[in-house]
Amino acid sequence: MVDLRLAASFRRIGEEYDLRRPGFPEEAAAEVLPGPVGSVLDLGAGTGKFTELLIDRADRVIAVEPSDPMRAVLMRKLPAVDARDGSAEEIPLRAASVDAVVAAQAFHWFDRERACAEIRRVLVPQGVLGLVWNRSVPDCTWDRACSRIAHPALEPGPSALDGPSEHLPGFEGPRVVHVPWFESIGRDEYIARWLTVSSFLAADPLESARMVALIEDVLDTDPATAGRSRFTLPQVTEVFVYRSL
Repeated sequence: MVDLRLAASFRRIGEEYDLRRPGFPEEAAAEVLPGPVGSVLDLGAGTGKFTELLIDRADRVIAVEPSDPMRAVLMRKLPAVDARDGSAEEIPLRAASVDAVVAAQAFHWFDRERACAEIRRVLVPQGVLGLVWNRSVPDCTWDRACSRIAHPALEPGPSALDGPSEHLPGFEGPRVVHVPWFESIGRDEYIARWLTVSSFLAADPLESARMVALIEDVLDTDPATAGRSRFTLPQVTEVFVYRSL
């Protein structure tokens, strides 16, 4: 079940999210849209970090985002995109109006049944649904340790944040692809990134400071990061590609 308190925390952030959060590799967009399409919807588009990879892959790009601060950043960055207020559960588009829908780093915040019904409604028959997440790499011990601090429910078993593990109602698939990549990131930048995660955004100042201290301790003690001001952060982008029935 979606934690509405955590989901609502993103309605207060825009510029900082865009500055701190990582983007996505071009290969992830290519897996969802290997060829050009007429129209694509980025659902829960945030500040447009995945949207920008869609512009050259569709004649028309629509972005739906409920957070006013995030949508304002997207509109400033990507003026050619048709940006709209709305949600996955109530998509402000007519039926069978888009060839593809993508949701990057967002699907776990949706009401799955209602969102799937709405996505099927706006998709053309046999339309594509692409779900995308950036993930920690399991053998990167320091990043996984920090992930457990921010998202304790991720360990030891799966949770809603782990994405779909089974077929979605009304869709065939998924085809799952893992795209590995690396990022160079400064220590301060890495810590600041965690402050844009829902558990930090929703925490009171004391709890947020406690979690920051735990992350700093990980960075001070792990052999890969201790005494360093800059790290090489391995990541993997998981892409789930479905087709509507």
